[in-house]
Amino acid sequence: MNLRESSLPAGWYPRNSDEINRLLSEWGTGGGTARAAIAPHAGWYYSGKIAARAVSSLDKVDTLVVIGGHLPAGYAPLFALEDAVSTPLGNMAINAALRAAVYKELDGKEDRFPDNTVEVLLPMARFFFPDASLLWLRLPAELSSFDAGKAIAAAADNLGCSLAVLASTDLTHYGLNYRFTPHGIGPEALRWMREVNDRHFIDAVESGNPAAVLERAETDCSSCSAGAVLGAMGFAAAQGLNSARLLEYGTSAGEGEEIPDSFVGYAAIAF
Repeated sequence: MNLRESSLPAGWYPRNSDEINRLLSEWGTGGGTARAAIAPHAGWYYSGKIAARAVSSLDKVDTLVVIGGHLPAGYAPLFALEDAVSTPLGNMAINAALRAAVYKELDGKEDRFPDNTVEVLLPMARFFFPDASLLWLRLPAELSSFDAGKAIAAAADNLGCSLAVLASTDLTHYGLNYRFTPHGIGPEALRWMREVNDRHFIDAVESGNPAAVLERAETDCSSCSAGAVLGAMGFAAAQGLNSARLLEYGTSAGEGEEIPDSFVGYAAIAF
Protein backbone atom coordinates (compact mmCIF):
# COMPACT_ATOMS: atom_id res chain seq x y z
CA MET A 1 0.00 0.00 0.00
CA ASN A 2 1.23 3.47 -0.90
CA LEU A 3 0.95 5.42 2.36
CA ARG A 4 1.25 9.18 2.83
CA GLU A 5 3.23 9.76 6.00
CA SER A 6 3.22 12.81 8.24
CA SER A 7 5.36 15.71 7.02
CA LEU A 8 4.85 18.10 9.95
CA PRO A 9 7.39 18.27 12.76
CA ALA A 10 6.46 17.43 16.34
CA GLY A 11 4.44 20.11 18.07
CA TRP A 12 1.70 20.67 15.53
CA TYR A 13 -0.51 17.99 17.10
CA PRO A 14 0.00 15.15 19.59
CA ARG A 15 1.50 11.94 18.29
CA ASN A 16 0.29 9.86 21.23
CA SER A 17 -3.06 8.18 20.57
CA ASP A 18 -4.14 8.31 24.21
CA GLU A 19 -3.58 12.06 24.37
CA ILE A 20 -5.45 12.60 21.09
CA ASN A 21 -8.39 10.53 22.31
CA ARG A 22 -8.50 12.45 25.58
CA LEU A 23 -8.37 15.88 23.97
CA LEU A 24 -10.91 15.17 21.27
CA SER A 25 -13.30 13.55 23.73
CA GLU A 26 -13.19 16.83 25.69
CA TRP A 27 -13.31 19.16 22.69
CA GLY A 28 -15.80 17.47 20.36
CA THR A 29 -19.52 18.03 20.74
CA GLY A 30 -20.66 14.96 18.73
CA GLY A 31 -24.00 14.35 17.08
CA GLY A 32 -23.36 16.81 14.28
CA THR A 33 -25.67 17.21 11.30
CA ALA A 34 -23.74 19.71 9.14
CA ARG A 35 -22.65 18.66 5.65
CA ALA A 36 -19.83 21.19 5.35
CA ALA A 37 -17.70 23.08 7.85
CA ILE A 38 -14.74 25.43 8.10
CA ALA A 39 -11.96 24.79 10.62
CA PRO A 40 -8.64 26.49 11.47
CA HIS A 41 -5.34 24.74 10.83
CA ALA A 42 -2.83 26.11 13.32
CA GLY A 43 -1.15 23.88 15.87
CA TRP A 44 -3.58 22.23 18.25
CA TYR A 45 -2.27 24.28 21.19
CA TYR A 46 -3.65 27.39 19.49
CA SER A 47 -6.70 26.28 17.53
CA GLY A 48 -7.30 22.60 18.22
CA LYS A 49 -10.43 23.09 20.33
CA ILE A 50 -12.02 25.33 17.69
CA ALA A 51 -11.08 22.93 14.90
CA ALA A 52 -12.58 20.00 16.81
CA ARG A 53 -15.81 21.97 17.17
CA ALA A 54 -15.99 22.25 13.39
CA VAL A 55 -15.07 18.63 12.62
CA SER A 56 -17.49 17.21 15.19
CA SER A 57 -20.32 19.36 13.78
CA LEU A 58 -20.35 17.22 10.63
CA ASP A 59 -22.82 14.42 9.93
CA LYS A 60 -21.59 10.84 9.71
CA VAL A 61 -20.85 9.95 6.08
CA ASP A 62 -19.00 7.46 3.89
CA THR A 63 -16.26 9.90 2.86
CA LEU A 64 -14.83 13.03 4.42
CA VAL A 65 -13.39 15.55 1.96
CA VAL A 66 -10.72 17.72 3.60
CA ILE A 67 -9.87 20.76 1.49
CA GLY A 68 -6.71 22.66 2.30
CA GLY A 69 -5.31 25.84 0.84
CA HIS A 70 -2.18 28.00 0.86
CA LEU A 71 -2.56 28.14 -2.94
CA PRO A 72 -2.79 31.48 -4.75
CA ALA A 73 -4.92 32.03 -7.84
CA GLY A 74 -3.61 30.33 -10.95
CA TYR A 75 -2.48 27.11 -9.28
CA ALA A 76 -4.00 23.77 -10.18
CA PRO A 77 -5.95 21.88 -7.50
CA LEU A 78 -3.61 19.50 -5.67
CA PHE A 79 -4.56 15.96 -4.63
CA ALA A 80 -2.93 13.35 -2.43
CA LEU A 81 -2.46 10.39 -4.77
CA GLU A 82 -1.54 7.78 -2.17
CA ASP A 83 -3.80 4.88 -1.17
CA ALA A 84 -4.11 6.06 2.42
CA VAL A 85 -2.79 8.60 4.91
CA SER A 86 -1.10 7.85 8.21
CA THR A 87 -2.44 9.29 11.47
CA PRO A 88 -1.55 8.48 15.10
CA LEU A 89 -4.97 6.79 15.35
CA GLY A 90 -4.35 4.54 12.37
CA ASN A 91 -4.40 4.82 8.60
CA MET A 92 -7.27 6.48 6.76
CA ALA A 93 -8.00 5.12 3.28
CA ILE A 94 -8.43 7.51 0.37
CA ASN A 95 -11.57 7.12 -1.74
CA ALA A 96 -9.85 6.30 -5.05
CA ALA A 97 -13.03 6.31 -7.16
CA LEU A 98 -14.11 9.75 -5.96
CA ARG A 99 -10.57 11.08 -6.32
CA ALA A 100 -10.34 9.84 -9.92
CA ALA A 101 -13.61 11.49 -10.87
CA VAL A 102 -12.83 14.84 -9.22
CA TYR A 103 -9.18 14.83 -10.32
CA LYS A 104 -10.22 14.47 -13.94
CA GLU A 105 -12.95 17.10 -13.70
CA LEU A 106 -10.65 19.68 -12.08
CA ASP A 107 -7.52 18.81 -14.08
CA GLY A 108 -5.70 18.17 -10.83
CA LYS A 109 -2.03 17.73 -10.00
CA GLU A 110 -0.27 15.67 -7.35
CA ASP A 111 0.24 17.30 -3.96
CA ARG A 112 3.92 16.59 -3.26
CA PHE A 113 4.46 19.39 -0.79
CA PRO A 114 4.61 19.50 3.03
CA ASP A 115 1.64 21.54 4.18
CA ASN A 116 -0.29 21.86 7.43
CA THR A 117 -3.72 22.80 6.07
CA VAL A 118 -4.89 19.21 5.61
CA GLU A 119 -2.54 17.15 7.76
CA VAL A 120 -3.21 18.93 11.06
CA LEU A 121 -6.91 18.00 10.78
CA LEU A 122 -6.44 14.32 9.91
CA PRO A 123 -6.23 12.92 13.46
CA MET A 124 -9.56 14.66 14.12
CA ALA A 125 -10.99 13.22 10.92
CA ARG A 126 -9.91 9.74 11.97
CA PHE A 127 -11.29 10.18 15.51
CA PHE A 128 -14.71 11.53 14.56
CA PHE A 129 -15.06 9.46 11.35
CA PRO A 130 -13.35 6.14 12.18
CA ASP A 131 -15.13 4.23 9.40
CA ALA A 132 -14.98 6.89 6.67
CA SER A 133 -12.60 7.18 3.74
CA LEU A 134 -10.87 10.42 2.80
CA LEU A 135 -10.36 12.77 -0.11
CA TRP A 136 -7.39 15.13 0.36
CA LEU A 137 -7.09 18.13 -1.92
CA ARG A 138 -6.09 21.78 -1.86
CA LEU A 139 -7.78 24.51 -3.87
CA PRO A 140 -6.49 27.90 -5.09
CA ALA A 141 -7.88 31.27 -3.99
CA GLU A 142 -10.03 31.94 -7.03
CA LEU A 143 -13.73 31.72 -7.88
CA SER A 144 -13.24 28.48 -9.81
CA SER A 145 -12.86 26.78 -6.42
CA PHE A 146 -16.55 27.44 -5.74
CA ASP A 147 -17.35 25.48 -8.90
CA ALA A 148 -14.88 22.81 -7.76
CA GLY A 149 -17.03 22.30 -4.68
CA LYS A 150 -20.05 21.78 -6.93
CA ALA A 151 -18.06 19.29 -8.99
CA ILE A 152 -17.24 17.31 -5.85
CA ALA A 153 -20.94 17.12 -5.01
CA ALA A 154 -21.82 15.98 -8.53
CA ALA A 155 -19.13 13.28 -8.53
CA ALA A 156 -20.37 11.95 -5.19
CA ASP A 157 -23.94 11.81 -6.50
CA ASN A 158 -22.79 9.88 -9.57
CA LEU A 159 -20.90 7.38 -7.41
CA GLY A 160 -23.65 7.08 -4.80
CA CYS A 161 -21.45 7.96 -1.85
CA SER A 162 -22.33 10.31 1.00
CA LEU A 163 -19.93 13.17 1.68
CA ALA A 164 -19.14 15.84 4.19
CA VAL A 165 -16.65 18.60 3.35
CA LEU A 166 -14.21 20.17 5.79
CA ALA A 167 -12.47 23.35 4.63
CA SER A 168 -9.27 24.52 6.29
CA THR A 169 -8.31 28.16 6.80
CA ASP A 170 -6.97 30.51 9.43
CA LEU A 171 -8.19 34.09 9.43
CA THR A 172 -6.26 37.36 9.82
CA HIS A 173 -2.54 37.00 10.50
CA TYR A 174 -1.86 40.24 12.37
CA GLY A 175 1.29 41.76 13.78
CA LEU A 176 5.00 42.25 13.40
CA ASN A 177 5.62 38.60 12.52
CA TYR A 178 3.32 38.94 9.51
CA ARG A 179 4.22 42.51 8.51
CA PHE A 180 0.57 43.47 8.82
CA THR A 181 -0.11 46.17 11.42
CA PRO A 182 -2.74 48.58 10.02
CA HIS A 183 -3.91 49.40 13.57
CA GLY A 184 -0.57 49.29 15.33
CA ILE A 185 -0.09 46.78 18.14
CA GLY A 186 -1.82 46.27 21.44
CA PRO A 187 -5.45 45.97 22.61
CA GLU A 188 -6.92 48.16 19.86
CA ALA A 189 -5.23 46.06 17.17
CA LEU A 190 -6.66 42.84 18.64
CA ARG A 191 -10.12 44.39 18.96
CA TRP A 192 -10.02 45.53 15.33
CA MET A 193 -8.98 42.10 14.11
CA ARG A 194 -11.70 40.35 16.09
CA GLU A 195 -14.59 42.75 15.60
CA VAL A 196 -13.89 44.21 12.16
CA ASN A 197 -11.48 42.34 9.92
CA ASP A 198 -12.32 38.76 10.82
CA ARG A 199 -15.98 39.66 11.32
CA HIS A 200 -16.20 40.97 7.75
CA PHE A 201 -14.85 37.67 6.41
CA ILE A 202 -17.22 35.60 8.56
CA ASP A 203 -20.13 37.79 7.44
CA ALA A 204 -19.18 37.16 3.81
CA VAL A 205 -19.16 33.39 4.38
CA GLU A 206 -22.53 33.56 6.12
CA SER A 207 -23.91 35.56 3.17
CA GLY A 208 -23.21 32.63 0.83
CA ASN A 209 -21.61 34.96 -1.72
CA PRO A 210 -18.32 33.48 -3.03
CA ALA A 211 -17.24 36.72 -4.71
CA ALA A 212 -17.63 38.59 -1.41
CA VAL A 213 -15.58 35.93 0.39
CA LEU A 214 -12.76 36.20 -2.13
CA GLU A 215 -12.87 40.01 -2.07
CA ARG A 216 -12.68 40.14 1.72
CA ALA A 217 -9.82 37.64 1.78
CA GLU A 218 -7.82 39.57 -0.80
CA THR A 219 -8.64 43.14 0.28
CA ASP A 220 -8.52 42.60 4.05
CA CYS A 221 -5.88 39.83 4.21
CA SER A 222 -8.37 37.92 6.36
CA SER A 223 -7.99 34.34 5.09
CA CYS A 224 -4.84 32.42 4.20
CA SER A 225 -6.76 29.67 2.35
CA ALA A 226 -9.82 31.24 0.76
CA GLY A 227 -9.90 28.57 -1.96
CA ALA A 228 -10.72 25.91 0.62
CA VAL A 229 -13.59 28.02 1.95
CA LEU A 230 -14.95 28.54 -1.56
CA GLY A 231 -14.82 24.79 -2.17
CA ALA A 232 -16.91 24.10 0.93
CA MET A 233 -19.35 26.84 -0.04
CA GLY A 234 -19.74 25.40 -3.53
CA PHE A 235 -20.39 21.94 -2.14
CA ALA A 236 -22.91 23.32 0.35
CA ALA A 237 -24.68 25.31 -2.38
CA ALA A 238 -24.97 22.19 -4.52
CA GLN A 239 -26.68 20.51 -1.56
CA GLY A 240 -29.09 23.43 -1.14
CA LEU A 241 -27.35 24.52 2.07
CA ASN A 242 -26.90 28.25 1.61
CA SER A 243 -26.83 29.26 5.27
CA ALA A 244 -23.71 29.13 7.40
CA ARG A 245 -23.44 29.55 11.17
CA LEU A 246 -20.48 30.61 13.28
CA LEU A 247 -19.92 27.96 15.96
CA GLU A 248 -16.90 29.42 17.72
CA TYR A 249 -14.28 32.12 17.27
CA GLY A 250 -10.96 32.74 18.99
CA THR A 251 -7.43 34.00 18.49
CA SER A 252 -3.91 32.89 19.31
CA ALA A 253 -3.66 35.92 21.63
CA GLY A 254 -5.58 33.99 24.27
CA GLU A 255 -7.51 35.63 27.08
CA GLY A 256 -4.66 37.08 29.15
CA GLU A 257 -4.14 40.76 29.91
CA GLU A 258 -0.82 40.90 28.06
CA ILE A 259 -1.39 41.27 24.31
CA PRO A 260 1.34 39.72 22.10
CA ASP A 261 2.63 41.72 19.15
CA SER A 262 1.42 39.06 16.68
CA PHE A 263 -1.69 36.87 16.64
CA VAL A 264 -4.04 34.95 14.30
CA GLY A 265 -7.82 34.58 14.14
CA TYR A 266 -9.63 31.23 14.08
CA ALA A 267 -13.24 30.27 13.35
CA ALA A 268 -15.41 27.17 13.28
CA ILE A 269 -18.29 27.58 10.84
CA ALA A 270 -20.91 25.01 9.86
CA PHE A 271 -23.28 24.75 6.87
